[in-house]
Amino acid sequence: MDELFKAISSLAPQKKKIHTVNVQGKELEVSLEKKIEIQRAGEDAFILQGDEIVRKPIVRASRKLAELKKNEIGCHFYDGDPFWVERIAEEGYAWQIESE
Repeated sequence: MDELFKAISSLAPQKKKIHTVNVQGKELEVSLEKKIEIQRAGEDAFILQGDEIVRKPIVRASRKLAELKKNEIGCHFYDGDPFWVERIAEEGYAWQIESE
């Protein structure tokens, strides 16, 4: 038993694992949890603010949808039902995207 304790005490201490990530061209040392988060989202989804690594803000693009408006030439509807086009003629309705 004495030999076992001598062998354990003579073992070299194990090196601590260093976790690094590349954010904006800089290699930074981070914790394991932060490295896993960055790997899952991708390194390009993070930026540096001072010395802190933060997620890039997500910019949502606004969509402009077409609206049914009076037009010179457009659709005439049966009983005012926009899903039942009776004919296409002058002074009707058309789907238009409002321009800026």
